[in-house]
Amino acid sequence: MGRVTPSPCPPLADLVLPCLDEAEALPWVLARVPAGWRAIVVDNGSTDGSADLARSLGATVVHESRRGFGAACHAGLLAARAEFVCFCDCDASMDPGLLAPMAARLAAGEADLLLGRRRPQGSGAWPAHARAGNIALARMLRRRTGLRLHDLGPMRVARRDALLGLDLTDRRSGYPLQMVVRAADAGWRVAETDVPYLPRAGKSKVTGTWRGTWHAVRDMRGVLAEPKVARPARTEGVSA
Repeated sequence: MGRVTPSPCPPLADLVLPCLDEAEALPWVLARVPAGWRAIVVDNGSTDGSADLARSLGATVVHESRRGFGAACHAGLLAARAEFVCFCDCDASMDPGLLAPMAARLAAGEADLLLGRRRPQGSGAWPAHARAGNIALARMLRRRTGLRLHDLGPMRVARRDALLGLDLTDRRSGYPLQMVVRAADAGWRVAETDVPYLPRAGKSKVTGTWRGTWHAVRDMRGVLAEPKVARPARTEGVSA
């Protein structure tokens, strides 16, 4: 797929930012939220003042007591009100500003779910164990759904009502993958576009170690084993 290109008129969207002790990264991340968008920082039990800092920087803060990446993402989705909802990590590894042209492509009808394919910038941006786990998952996803994706990264955009219609249930590491699997099962057009991937601020809570990566892959294998369930075939707002 092609690289993200500038768009003169991206649609307004809500941006979900799952957050666990990301005070170091928050100023950089929130400064790059597209103009007019609402940043929803979902605090997942931070102890470093992330929630207060995010609020002081103009973000809407939602508290999710249940630990887990999926729990935080879904709490943000439920709090969103805009037609388009975007997701991005809150660790300064990706620029939220890149979501504006991605949302514009979705609004133009190019896809129903658009993912950011991470392209590491410099050594250390994407550890070998995390990249190996991602490659393995992409291969398993292809066998399960037929989608020829290269990355199951967290940067993505879709319509809010359509996402709610997928009835996502995973509340841990499998949430991003479950979104793609259920979208594919429903016949959505799922695409990816290149985005720069920078060294994150702080240590990853999921894939910072081989053990963490293994647990994440194990969670996602469970998602891939789910039986196919009939769901809405297309998202609202996109003509057939």
